[in-house]
Amino acid sequence: MTPELRDLIAPGAGVWWSQTSAEPTPLVHALLDLAPELVDVTAFIGMTWDKRVATQLPPQIRALSYGALGDLRHLSAAGRLEVVPCHFSNLPRLFAQGRLPHDVGLIQVSPPDADGNCSLGTGVDYVADAIAHTPVLIAEVNHQMPATVGSVRLPLSRFAATVETDRPLLQAPERSPGAVELAIAGHVADLVEDGDTIQVGVGVIPSAILDALSGHRDLGLHSGLISDPVLRLVQAGALTGARKEIDPGMMVTGAALGSTELYACLGDLPVQFRPVSYTHAPTTLARLRSLVSINSAIEVDLTGQAGSEVRGTTYVGAIGGQTDFSRAAAQTGARSIIVLPATSKGKSTIKAHLEFGAMSTSRADIDVVVTEHGAAHLTGCSLPERARRLIEVAAPEHREQLERSAQVDRAAVPTR
Repeated sequence: MTPELRDLIAPGAGVWWSQTSAEPTPLVHALLDLAPELVDVTAFIGMTWDKRVATQLPPQIRALSYGALGDLRHLSAAGRLEVVPCHFSNLPRLFAQGRLPHDVGLIQVSPPDADGNCSLGTGVDYVADAIAHTPVLIAEVNHQMPATVGSVRLPLSRFAATVETDRPLLQAPERSPGAVELAIAGHVADLVEDGDTIQVGVGVIPSAILDALSGHRDLGLHSGLISDPVLRLVQAGALTGARKEIDPGMMVTGAALGSTELYACLGDLPVQFRPVSYTHAPTTLARLRSLVSINSAIEVDLTGQAGSEVRGTTYVGAIGGQTDFSRAAAQTGARSIIVLPATSKGKSTIKAHLEFGAMSTSRADIDVVVTEHGAAHLTGCSLPERARRLIEVAAPEHREQLERSAQVDRAAVPTR
């Protein structure tokens, strides 16, 4: 593989590769091994759990991403990651316009079917959109990558080179929810109605929320990423998609990141893996009148603005699809929900003003903010009323200071 890789990556080339469970690790590591021979290579990296990429990226490779998800936060903390702030829905256009690296794509695919075509498996998302603008594709053909439906299949002739593997897909790191996460999940479950179509991410709070929905009925799912709790919801009979306005009876996603059990069941689940140009498109989301978006934040200010990208001076998150889904849910769907613990390292996450400087989702695109202390309903509320409601769901030990800050802010606003 290395000789072919060396010949295919010219000086100044831009490279991207699949993310999450579809990351083509052997190809990525071959690229890293080749780095001393490369000149001015730029790599676009999505969510990764590859420790070598995150901690040992050679200096010959410049790293770009839409955020600092997974282990990319280590690369960010080391000052090696350049973030392109954008909505996830914009990635197809950025690739089409040549604004992101797109000379060479490294992908992981399923073995070819009877017609000689390979599926993108669990990693369709932006990959399915980027390949149309990428002249050179190099594929890891993994015998354990399940073939999925909903997106383009690629003939073996489309690949400039391939490597054949038989290895388990990456599994998502998991931890059990604690009292805070369970309390948040309970409040969110009260906001979701039977028949709603939900969008939710991955992580301990999203997992707790999905598990808390097991008593609901006829839920639909339209989301950028699915994990094991989705499988449990299907098995509980809660997730049927029977009332979805589009793709009825079908779950729609762009990627999967979970356990081997989830990957083994994908062929039996009513799920389609679609590109970002469909999953996150405003024209698609506007048709989901029952859409409930559920997204996490790092901090929320007293007007209802959410920051989900930066903690301290380090990029640790992303805009991602949060604004795409929050805006659609707030404007044409059912409701937009932001969740976060009330404190982080002893400090309040409900703040008079966003501390870390990045407003990821505007206050006009958020209907409800949920902490372990309750749900602050913000739709139709004035700024003073928003502050009052948000203070009520802040940690009790921080409410007095927040109220003082709110009074100072109100006093500073001219009355005429």
